[in-house]
Amino acid sequence: MKSLLALLLLATALAVQAEIVVRDDAGREVRLAAPAKRIVSLAPHVTETLFAAGAGELIVGAVEYSDYPEAAKKIPRVGGFSRLDLEAVVALKPDLVVGWQSGNSSAHLEKLKAFGVTLYLTQSNHIDDIAPTLERLGDLAGTAPAARAAAKAYRDRLAGLRARYSGRPAVRTFYEVWYQPLMTVGGKQIISDAISLCGGENVFGHLTTMAPAVTEEAVIAANPEVIIASGMGEARPDWVDNWRRWKSLAAVSRDNLFFIPPSIIQRHTPRLLDGAEMLCGHLEKARERRAK
Repeated sequence: MKSLLALLLLATALAVQAEIVVRDDAGREVRLAAPAKRIVSLAPHVTETLFAAGAGELIVGAVEYSDYPEAAKKIPRVGGFSRLDLEAVVALKPDLVVGWQSGNSSAHLEKLKAFGVTLYLTQSNHIDDIAPTLERLGDLAGTAPAARAAAKAYRDRLAGLRARYSGRPAVRTFYEVWYQPLMTVGGKQIISDAISLCGGENVFGHLTTMAPAVTEEAVIAANPEVIIASGMGEARPDWVDNWRRWKSLAAVSRDNLFFIPPSIIQRHTPRLLDGAEMLCGHLEKARERRAK
């Protein structure tokens, strides 16, 4: 009888130990009885980060534009990040859904909660947030060793960029997300953090909106030394050259009109450091042109 009781106590202890509890970026406690085996991703950057955390093979559904790495293109679609197909999500019977707090519709997220779906929300506003996100997703998916290795590699590379560019002379920078309407990034957006990493100063860093619309006149008044465009595709958009009309702009007179592919700067994934490194190179080029 004592042996049976001991076994029952051991089984109970193991069951409790197996429970996974993490806190998401919305401050919510997320609990799983065991590592997730069926995951649905509600944003392209979430899909990419899950792969980086070693959980790519566990993704059973993802939104449109989940295109990195190559294997992500084969995952069944559940709509777009801003127009989810909730029925498709629920039909996949996920034991974990990973959403994007500021990108997914709050109404859709609330409906998923009402359906009893276990939901983890991400919101990386700072360049340092990506490594812990990798670790937490690894805990939820049971891929902690791979996730921690990826997080360490990310932190090491980030530290190297900080060591190289901290203390460099400031460069006033305008980041152009889109041209019609003219949009940029506010100070709380992760791209603004990347600008700071490189020794840049976001000329609209005082704005609290994530992706504020601004006027052409406001950009001219700010007189950035560098203008960086992203756009929608992997090729340099023609509209970045529209600024050449304003020859009085420091960015124009010094030919500091640059491009960074959006996939490596606008997605909150480990590849953000690829974009940050390119951004740092652009700002360094602008510093060199001051003397010419």
